Amino acid sequence: MLKHFALAVIGSAVLAGPVLAETAPAPNGGQFVTQEKAGQWRASKLKGLNVYNNNNEKIGDINELLVDSTGKIEAVVIGVGGFLGLGEHDVAVPFGQIKFTNESRREAKKDDAQKKPADTTASTNTSSTVGADANRAAPDHAVLNATKDQLKAAPQFKYAR
Repeated sequence: MLKHFALAVIGSAVLAGPVLAETAPAPNGGQFVTQEKAGQWRASKLKGLNVYNNNNEKIGDINELLVDSTGKIEAVVIGVGGFLGLGEHDVAVPFGQIKFTNESRREAKKDDAQKKPADTTASTNTSSTVGADANRAAPDHAVLNATKDQLKAAPQFKYAR
């Protein structure tokens, strides 16, 4: 009987071993982000995004985002001109000057056509894309209030080595 009792104690110790060796509990749930929220964009998706001016003319594309030590985006580097990256002129503008939009350029052109004064029968229906686009990984394009010539004449941005 003592032999059975000793085997039961040893068996219990063997089975309880993994439970006692369990790792420490995970830190508070507030320390980790588990998913992207609506209205958040991945920086990797902003690189290469087309930049248009207020006249809906393409003036360049985003080459880089400049981030300070606190994680705040301070400037956007826009590549202007060139072909396939050759002869391109990099210009940095403050982040606050860039407006990002989820509305595609095609939809913007359609809305502009409906606003023409000659078209008096234009529909007053406006399609809202906020719900569908709230979960996009990136905006459709960026808008900067400048012309391509102004950006070409702007000082070249130089990266630190």
